[in-house]
Amino acid sequence: MAKYLVIVESPAKVKTIKKFLGSNYEVMASNGHVRDLPKSQLGIDVDNDFEPKYITIRGKGDILAALRKAAKKADKVYLATDPDREGEAISWHLSNALKLDEKKMRRITFNEITKTAVKASIKEARDINMDLVDAQQTRRILDRMVGYKISPVLWAKVKRGLSAGRVQSVALRIIGDREDEINNFIPEEYWTLDAEFSVEGEKKPLIAKFYGNKNKKINIHSKEEMDKILSELKDAEYRIAEVKKGERSKKAPLPFTTSTLQQEASKVLNFSTQKTMRLAQQLYEGVDVKGSGTIGIITYLRTDSTRISEEADYAARTYIASEFGEEYLATAEKKDDSKKKIQDAHEAIRPTDITRTPLSLKDSLSRDQYRLYQLIWKRFAASRMQQAKYETISVKIQGGEYYFTVSASKLKFDGFMAVYTQEDDAKSENQFLMKSLDENTKLAFNSFQEQQHFTQPPAHYTEAALVKALEEKGIGRPSTYAPTITTIIARRYVAKENKNLYMTELGEVVNNIMKEAFPSIVDVNFTATMEELLDYVGEGKVQWKTVIRNFYPDLDEAVKTAEKELEQVKIEDEVTDVICEQCGRNMVIKYGPHGKFLACPGFPECKNTKPYLEKIGVPCPVCGKDIVVKRSKKGRLYYGCENNPECEFMSWQRPSKEKCPSCGGYMLEKGNKLVCADEHCGYVMAKPKENDDNQ
Repeated sequence: MAKYLVIVESPAKVKTIKKFLGSNYEVMASNGHVRDLPKSQLGIDVDNDFEPKYITIRGKGDILAALRKAAKKADKVYLATDPDREGEAISWHLSNALKLDEKKMRRITFNEITKTAVKASIKEARDINMDLVDAQQTRRILDRMVGYKISPVLWAKVKRGLSAGRVQSVALRIIGDREDEINNFIPEEYWTLDAEFSVEGEKKPLIAKFYGNKNKKINIHSKEEMDKILSELKDAEYRIAEVKKGERSKKAPLPFTTSTLQQEASKVLNFSTQKTMRLAQQLYEGVDVKGSGTIGIITYLRTDSTRISEEADYAARTYIASEFGEEYLATAEKKDDSKKKIQDAHEAIRPTDITRTPLSLKDSLSRDQYRLYQLIWKRFAASRMQQAKYETISVKIQGGEYYFTVSASKLKFDGFMAVYTQEDDAKSENQFLMKSLDENTKLAFNSFQEQQHFTQPPAHYTEAALVKALEEKGIGRPSTYAPTITTIIARRYVAKENKNLYMTELGEVVNNIMKEAFPSIVDVNFTATMEELLDYVGEGKVQWKTVIRNFYPDLDEAVKTAEKELEQVKIEDEVTDVICEQCGRNMVIKYGPHGKFLACPGFPECKNTKPYLEKIGVPCPVCGKDIVVKRSKKGRLYYGCENNPECEFMSWQRPSKEKCPSCGGYMLEKGNKLVCADEHCGYVMAKPKENDDNQ
């Protein structure tokens, strides 16, 4: 008969933990949260000091009944939910829902699902940390207030089914701001000049880059500037003015946090943030390892700490010394200098046992599990290893009053790169090391290669880049990145195409309303400050009700104002002159997930729909027919010819009626400027006033 009951969140952990603890322990799962705010109402009593009203989640009655029955029989109940704010709150909700006797209820946490960690957690059982619970409650209530107060405004002013969120709305704004930057970006011309030399005694030619003169670096902006420099170099004699030899080192990476794991898995493995978290959860909860049963092979996946336990550090160093040699061992543990946050209670994400190499587990893991585990294992091993060392040489070549430079490096000691290289390492520098070069070496000039370039706009956000931006700006926490990105894609506010994230028409409408009516909600600094306050609640420095008392009145005021003043945002069905060929009515413009389309107003009797081609009043530069606004399959806006597929003209930027005064080609609108579509021309002019009025 079991004397002790252990309650975990996930059924996947039950068997593993039961095996570790033996027959005196019964292990059961709550399947995540058991209580929450009701879906049908706000669930927060704003007149009674914002007291939350929790109810049992639908479908959890049977689970709670079974847990209640087991708890009554047990001498002690251990609440072993996940080791973070959310897990602490689930334990608190369980203790309330099960009406547990405080004397026999204890909270335990383990950072990894291994026999040692689970058994040690029983010895370190504690009370529920109400500061952490309050931090979770505050987050939940703030999110509920934003969602339930603002979403109905969006339903009334735009269309039903839209939603706002405290973190998702800021993430949407960040993407929107980047799109504006890209659309308004005006390329600037610049030139590069390379010189090729033959070196005495070397077969390979030496390619050097133009630097400038003795006093400063010179940037070449135009063909005229380039021609002037070339004319001055026409009869120049070239000599090696300076040779500098040295060493540089490349630091080993820190072990993974949730954010850096999501970023690296996206870049290297092409995983979405959601997929990375799902696979990491499986590796943490336990996989069936041949010969060992079910074992958790990585530590807890939601963390923003790079700290490693002493035991894990010692085990890693022992492994590295035996496999690679003492010289590969890092001298001291690396620290992340960035500010400490609430979840530093956890370790970084690492393998639970470094001797369990990826290769030894290959047959026990799915292909994707294996690839993610390999990434985590290699990064952790690398973090305990010595830095890589390079020999470097840098050469200055003088021609007349100008200088050219060439630098090269050669790997001298691979260090951590013996196990782990990142994308950037692959793009290593020129490996040609000119050992024989010195100030007396003879050079023979061969040729110049001049090249025109244009500056590029900032890149569209990818999931990895957005996670990095959210983390740097202090928006959300490790557990919120993946669900936030998943939500804005699922709501069709953002489309994902070839890894890049683009705003859809719907996303633009919602983002514009949020910026106009609820500026503080989508303000990056305001949201980051709120995250800090939640951390302070978790540390016991701020009362949780204080945060809500300060937040709610401003939100309530903004909602009331928006309800009164946002009438003009409502998207009415616009009647067109297109006649429905099935019933003769004038078709209307409707908004769907991929933007506008034409529908018969006689719905549901007449269900006729057509694509909507919105003309922008500009003739196609190729065939002269009308340019229309189109959407890609994923919802990204572009401009194409109405005569498609016969005419294949398309542009991501809005074309203008104006012709380029320089080359006669068509111009594109970029903010308040017009830019020639031919980047080799690069002509820029102010947008004429009448053009603005036509918008």
